[in-house]
Amino acid sequence: MSTSNPSGSRHSTEERIGILEELLDERFSCRAFKPDPVPRPIIERILKVAQRTASWCNSQPWQVVIASGEAREKFRKEIYAAAITGKDDGDFPFPREYRGIYLERRRESGFQLYNTLGIARGDRAAYAKQALENFNFFGAPHVAIIHTDEALGIYGAIDCGAYVGNFMLAAQALGLGTIPQAALAHQSGLIRRHFKLGDNRRVVCGISFGFADNDHRVNSYRTSRAAVAEAAAFVE
Repeated sequence: MSTSNPSGSRHSTEERIGILEELLDERFSCRAFKPDPVPRPIIERILKVAQRTASWCNSQPWQVVIASGEAREKFRKEIYAAAITGKDDGDFPFPREYRGIYLERRRESGFQLYNTLGIARGDRAAYAKQALENFNFFGAPHVAIIHTDEALGIYGAIDCGAYVGNFMLAAQALGLGTIPQAALAHQSGLIRRHFKLGDNRRVVCGISFGFADNDHRVNSYRTSRAAVAEAAAFVE
């Protein structure tokens, strides 16, 4: 494999892939944030980078609402109050069930979280309380809502997923913590009403972000990843 500079790049291919690997290795779902707001130029830089995301027919279906300050707090109170009722109002169907290896991975991730926080296995009340922290945005000073056009269906949502990944990598590169939150999409109708989105908009997820509180124990663990051989097959 060539390690020469790609056209127009200041870095060799090895340097470029090394930076990407470093960002991916560092990134984690942050569940405790410092209260300090992120300066607007940094947020705009993230959005500019994420806007380069590839999409089906270059449709760029993502739209983003970012709530900060008083707007964030007003939204937090409203969505938390709705979440504690236990009612779901999602635009996209959630997984019917987790089976086999997917269930194993989900359990591993959950138990890592609960063990780190000292929550006893089987304590469903504590599980539920921790899950509700999604709707407090884990203390993050900013929350982004990602939504797409209804007519684009699942492919619009897939493109938004790619956007979310690039948003998080850009934030990581700029020294921020993030957590993507499908949980917020459980309240899609409320989100549409709160932010006065059109009836044709479909909420994909949220992203809470800010400066990570790296001293908080909840940010001390990391989830595992399957080996390439478990996910990829070569046919020649």
